[in-house]
Amino acid sequence: MHIALITAGGAGMFCGSCMHDNTLARALINAGHEVSLIPTYTPIRVDERDVSSRQVFLGGINVYLDALVPGWRAIPRFATRWLDTPAVIRLITRFAISTSARKLGRLTVSLLEGDHGPQAREIDELVAFLASQLKPDIVCFSNALLAGVMPRLAERYAGKIACLLQGDDIFLDELIEPYRQQALELLRRHGKLFDGFLVHSAYYRDYMAGYLDLPRDKMHVVPLGIDLAGHDGLPKDTAGDPFTIGYFARICPEKGLHQLVDAFRIVHKENPRTRLVAAGYLGQRDQAYFDKVVRGAQDLGQAFHYAGSPPTHEEKVAFLKSLDVLSVPTVYREPKGLYLLEALANGVPVVQPRHGAFPEMIEATKGGLLANPGDPGDLARCLLELMADSARRNQLARQGHAYVHSRLNAPETARATESVFSAILKTGGTAN
Repeated sequence: MHIALITAGGAGMFCGSCMHDNTLARALINAGHEVSLIPTYTPIRVDERDVSSRQVFLGGINVYLDALVPGWRAIPRFATRWLDTPAVIRLITRFAISTSARKLGRLTVSLLEGDHGPQAREIDELVAFLASQLKPDIVCFSNALLAGVMPRLAERYAGKIACLLQGDDIFLDELIEPYRQQALELLRRHGKLFDGFLVHSAYYRDYMAGYLDLPRDKMHVVPLGIDLAGHDGLPKDTAGDPFTIGYFARICPEKGLHQLVDAFRIVHKENPRTRLVAAGYLGQRDQAYFDKVVRGAQDLGQAFHYAGSPPTHEEKVAFLKSLDVLSVPTVYREPKGLYLLEALANGVPVVQPRHGAFPEMIEATKGGLLANPGDPGDLARCLLELMADSARRNQLARQGHAYVHSRLNAPETARATESVFSAILKTGGTAN
């Protein structure tokens, strides 16, 4: 099977969706399929072998200027194409392109307008590449916000088209009005052109069917999985001294670091021989938020520490192995949560809020505890429970470790994805 997987770069940051798409592409390749992983907006950034194409479609700089600079789209394409080269995009997006949903409403709507919008020529280039040059058996967009391509692609491409949903609603719901409603209406209209959708939890299947006004039977649940290479940590028999609580995710308000700091303050008061270590990508747009968190945590002294963003896979794994428990208490309802699987794969139990995909993940893996969402006190209670009961902590760690290594790995995800794609190719996509 030849699969074209269309991903969206994260403007230079380690993006969970990019990393997921790259892992999935590699696993499908290892399973014998031909896979073209095609980045849009910006190149992807991952901490494993990058299998994406060197060519970036819908280059973020030109897309931005098309929408916001009068007359830019009138400049001949040969004079602007150099701005789509990966090196130029990487350089400029370090300083100039915002990924904040609140600032990107107009641009989001213009992209969803597709061939009726200002990026029509860039959309035509992607469609021509897929329909006339690449000619895959199936195209899968891993970002629903790329759906503006669908009307033109459906006209020119005879194959099936799927979409992997990974949190598009979170971005859309942060848009200011009237852009949010305009974008949602366009996305619902384009969504009807897809032959099927892939999601990673029953929660997200049901939620997005309603959100996009689509039949539930077009939604296929495919288990989330990670590449286990390097994730060889086994559960620790004894807790560290000091007991270390970890946070590993992008530093931003929606991931809930501030809530974890508030919970840790309760834990630290109960037992001073504890520490909280946070790691993850910190972008310019979230610097003010992080500075506020740090100022609010001054009373914790050296017990709270930011370890930066691990630049390599090996350093990421080393960080996870140093923890006794991990918690990323997201404010939003997380549709996947790769960081949970990475922690469990290294024998680290987790404590997560009881919403989104987390209840399903904890029920399946038996690798952690659930706390009341938005309740630092209940989060602290769960953390203290694991700190006080080493037998319980080790049990959760071993259960989660075993389940991830046997069931939530990249080959298993590739097999499930292949099955869904095969069903879509044969029937047009009727989910179970």
